[in-house]
Amino acid sequence: MVEKTPCVIIGGGPAGLVLGLLLARAGVAVTLLEKHGDFLRDFRGDTVHCSTMRLLDELGLWERFSTLPFTEVRSAAFESGGRPVTYIDFERLRQPHPFIAMVPQWDLLNLLAEAALAEPTFTLRMNTEVTGLIREGKRVSGVRYRGPGRSGELRADLTVACDGRWSVARRDSGLRARNYPVKFDVWWFKLPRHDDAEFSFLPRTGPGKALGVIPREGYYQIAYIGLKGTDSQLRSQGIETFRRDVAALVPEAADSMDALVSMDDVKHLDVQVNRLRRWHCDGLLCIGDAAHAMSPLGGVGINLAVQDAVAAAAILAEPLLTSRVCSRDLAAVRRRRVFPTAITQLVQRILHRGLLGPLLRGADPAPPAALFRMLERLPWLSVVPAYFIGVGVLPEHAPAFARRN
Repeated sequence: MVEKTPCVIIGGGPAGLVLGLLLARAGVAVTLLEKHGDFLRDFRGDTVHCSTMRLLDELGLWERFSTLPFTEVRSAAFESGGRPVTYIDFERLRQPHPFIAMVPQWDLLNLLAEAALAEPTFTLRMNTEVTGLIREGKRVSGVRYRGPGRSGELRADLTVACDGRWSVARRDSGLRARNYPVKFDVWWFKLPRHDDAEFSFLPRTGPGKALGVIPREGYYQIAYIGLKGTDSQLRSQGIETFRRDVAALVPEAADSMDALVSMDDVKHLDVQVNRLRRWHCDGLLCIGDAAHAMSPLGGVGINLAVQDAVAAAAILAEPLLTSRVCSRDLAAVRRRRVFPTAITQLVQRILHRGLLGPLLRGADPAPPAALFRMLERLPWLSVVPAYFIGVGVLPEHAPAFARRN
């Protein structure tokens, strides 16, 4: 079966759904292919940042978003001499929503999908996996796909890859990436939540390991950080050893460790940091993690992916409407977004070397006393990391054609 559409988007993550929604509001006929039957997958990035919430405002979606279950993170603090010292303060930002919302990503994706499906030019195909690209000469002219009981080809003027760091389109395109060394991985798991204590961004650290805690409705989502390449060793030591390691970092959760029945309950994330040298070839554009895989540090990958999608929609809507999209338009998306991406990855790599590197080598995880003194004397400095995490290097606003009151 062969079909035709002006634009096909691969992947129903934040970048794909935001791009599809914005283009559809411009009147572009868009088909989004998502290989799963729903968005319910554990351990996805779940931070919704200040600039993303402002975007939802501009799109007329804030009222619906505000009804979702989420936890607000308004600041983060270290303990110094028995008293907290704030090092991130989102409330100092001049934003309509000065906090990070910790919301299950499937709720956000369902909201975006519902808004996009309200547009007559948007089509969402679930359970439809892209298996490869179609080429006519050197030009990408669409995708091959398969779904329940069917397979076919979808021809398109433009194919946009939003299918993450393991992107099928990126692999088939031959686009080359620059990879940066990363010396740690993350293991995700859940623990029951028995209280409503206020959540802090403060990580739990110990010699050679660390973890972060994300509150959920009825449970905690835990990110355990350890040396890269140690997954098989961690699993061979067994669940009892893993429980003891986790309990040492979060002793208040020691009674919940029985919820980890086996190492099958612990999911391994191979952390990658890389960036395509070119984000496009003729007929194909990569954005989000398909163009630049980010470290989970700070949870900024979602924010960057959404901003990529907004910039792409603003640049490509008119060329797609007139069937005149060309490589120059695709290159303009990269020019707009490569600087904030490179700066964000640079800061992440510096923090990897200066913070996580010594920690995983067994060094004292406590920040230097001079940093505490500086933050106490100049508390406004806490707005700098808050802006970097909550807003980003180059925030994007919804184009006029996509705005709703």
